[in-house]
Amino acid sequence: MFYELRQYRTKPGQRQNWVDFMEEVIIPFQVSKGMVIAGSFVGEEEDDLYIWMRRFDDEAQREQLYEAVYGSDEWTNDIAPKVGELLDRDKIVVTRIEPTPKSVIS
Repeated sequence: MFYELRQYRTKPGQRQNWVDFMEEVIIPFQVSKGMVIAGSFVGEEEDDLYIWMRRFDDEAQREQLYEAVYGSDEWTNDIAPKVGELLDRDKIVVTRIEPTPKSVIS
């Protein structure tokens, strides 16, 4: 099992719009495709920071879920265009992490 820790920077003044879009559109859509969202966070001291985590059993599952989400017409036509309006795509950082044996989310 591993997680993706995804760190995003919103465009100026867009963080709340991004959070609303994530919680009302992106997360429900991805969950409907089988994604497991482990958490969604905003920076306490950075007003443009948004972080979320997704969990995968293995690389094969990640590939299958990526195809289900990012290969869909709904993502391509409806969701992806809005992402570029709210996020600074050049500042996206994705880190794959594995929980340690005593982690409460393992």
